[in-house]
Amino acid sequence: MSKSHKPHKPRTSLLTMTLLAALGLHTAAKADDLSPTEQKIVAAVQARSDAALQLLERSVNINSGTLNHEGVRAVGKLYRAELDGLGFKTSWSDMPAAMNRAGHLLAEREGTQGKRVLLIGHLDTVFEKDSPVQLWDRRGDKVRGQGVNDMKGGDVIIIEALRALHAIGALDNTRIQVIFSGDEESAGHPIATSRADLINAAKRSDLALAFEGTSLDSQGNATGTIGRRASGGFVLDVKAKQGHSAAVFGHNGYGAIYEAARILNSFREQLIEPDLTFNPGNIVGGTEISYDNQGSKGTAFGKTNVIAPTAQVHGDLRYLTAEQGKRAADRMRDIVAKNLPGTTASISFYENYPPMSPTIGNLALLEIYSKASKDAGLGAIAPFPPGLRGAGDIQFVAPFVDSLDGLGATGNGAHSPDEDLDIKSIQRATIRTAIYLYRLTR
Repeated sequence: MSKSHKPHKPRTSLLTMTLLAALGLHTAAKADDLSPTEQKIVAAVQARSDAALQLLERSVNINSGTLNHEGVRAVGKLYRAELDGLGFKTSWSDMPAAMNRAGHLLAEREGTQGKRVLLIGHLDTVFEKDSPVQLWDRRGDKVRGQGVNDMKGGDVIIIEALRALHAIGALDNTRIQVIFSGDEESAGHPIATSRADLINAAKRSDLALAFEGTSLDSQGNATGTIGRRASGGFVLDVKAKQGHSAAVFGHNGYGAIYEAARILNSFREQLIEPDLTFNPGNIVGGTEISYDNQGSKGTAFGKTNVIAPTAQVHGDLRYLTAEQGKRAADRMRDIVAKNLPGTTASISFYENYPPMSPTIGNLALLEIYSKASKDAGLGAIAPFPPGLRGAGDIQFVAPFVDSLDGLGATGNGAHSPDEDLDIKSIQRATIRTAIYLYRLTR
């Protein structure tokens, strides 16, 4: 969901800079060689290189737009068979019919050894059944297609890493859960229902790993995601005294549209800080207005010689920590309360995805992952600036366990007809993941 894997030159918050510095203290150490067992894991991944690509092709060739329930379930059935063969206990979690979502694939191995690990992927894509985008189109070392990097490539990496561990007996007695959600691109409502399986799994885990696409830094090196901003929004309602326009600024006051403009401009002047954004996506104002939440569109009627008595603004709000979100909301309420003469205003907030704050625990997970990558000769993994990642399922579990995202395939153009994937990145990410999981579960 809203993922970009191209290099960026971002503004970075003080919190993020502190965490980047902390990681830098540890990544300069000389890498150890892989153990003999880990070398066998690498060999098992490499032996499956062609088969892994074939599994990816099979899954991409099934349209699984979020609202194509049959397609989502078909991809789930494909992956379920793979996980069954690796000794996982699998099940399908249906959603209530009123939610209009296909459900989720759940898998688990119960044991007593090592960390309790939750692995997260998703079955759906943004490309619905009538999409003209080609399903699978290989062009040399790249392949284009529906959801090829967002995130069926990541799903295959999960399965193939687990398969490599299974091949050498390293899955035995491990405690691993896998959840492939069926509606990550458009989460079903109520969220409390659609994300209940994820949250329940997180509460029974020590850590969570998600396999959205791997973003690259400005030098083209792989990164990991230790934080994502919350995704939510605000609704601003403004009321005013209706009257003749000739009396505007006088005894009839300023009107609702001027008050809405004052509030929005005050947000711009007073609230801007790193990792916080607030975007007014649409505004309607006049004598009579209406707004369709489902269609995100509104209508307005008003004459130029009438002071507008009503206005409404719908906006997007994103923040990196709960503290930052609360601080922003409090300041916005203060601004809204200082009304122009003849006007009143109120603002309400909602949160669709909670923030995944870039914690020290998340950074520690990245250190272990980076070391696994270096030991395998695949280079160190630095943290991607949290403010640049879009929303994802990992955010629902991050409040409960240390979390890391962005462990999937490398590609470009997610959510567009040009979505592609670097084929070689499947093997690279699978090797990193398999060694990482082996070390976490010892």
